[in-house]
Amino acid sequence: MSDIACRIAALHIHPVKSCAGIALDETRLVETGAELDRAWMVVDARGEMLTQRTWPQLALVTPRLRPGELVLRAPGMLALHLRLDAAGAPTRVRVFRDEVRAHDMGDIAAQWFSDFLGHRLRLVRFDPDERRLASREWTGRLEAPTAFADGFPLLVLGAASLAELNARLQRAGHAAVGSERFRPNVVLDGLEAFDEDHLDELAIDGDDGPLVLRLVKPCVRCTIPNVDPASGASAPAVGDTLATFRADARMNGGVTFGMNAVVVAGVGRRLRVGQAVRSNYRF
Repeated sequence: MSDIACRIAALHIHPVKSCAGIALDETRLVETGAELDRAWMVVDARGEMLTQRTWPQLALVTPRLRPGELVLRAPGMLALHLRLDAAGAPTRVRVFRDEVRAHDMGDIAAQWFSDFLGHRLRLVRFDPDERRLASREWTGRLEAPTAFADGFPLLVLGAASLAELNARLQRAGHAAVGSERFRPNVVLDGLEAFDEDHLDELAIDGDDGPLVLRLVKPCVRCTIPNVDPASGASAPAVGDTLATFRADARMNGGVTFGMNAVVVAGVGRRLRVGQAVRSNYRF
């Protein structure tokens, strides 16, 4: 793995699916990706997931980690405090086509989200005994468990790719956007624009031992990058601009940006901003 050298420029987790993320200096790698990433999810009365695709206001729910708890804030709402060791009554919920076991986080959390979004909702936590696997079509013989992520444990994005998109947005008269619109876990600096499309595995010499991530599938983009995380309003500039140059033949013409990744080695070890990353081209 000596063809490409780069570094980790940023790390993010998104504790509640489709709500705002948290930038971290370091995070522990677990089987399902970054620790606490997409561990909670908002669902309707039928147990169906909510995302920014149809509920862009979720972008305004901002999480913070405090010792032993996750604190959620939203405009006009008092803070909601969730104990990290809390797990409520067992239930079943749906993430796309997957029906999985979860734990209901109780009536206070349910009322908080119901009041904020004006709809009868519940908050659930992924059952750690559930085993929801990423598509073997893309992971091959490697089993890659996920929690409430769309489909894969991690999302990797190159900083140069975002810079290229922003240059195109600005040339068209639009404002530049931040990486938070694309909800990556790992942002890499030192790559050429869209190099991540063609890399195989990322080898990282962690402080507590080696870690290896495999880039397995281009991330096909929905409407979520159109949502302004500061206002919850949606406008088409980002998606429209990506569509002009990011149609991906590997995904039957789907518009892609970033790469889905799985954990090959390093469960229990820590990713840290600034760590050196080595990789090579897949082809």
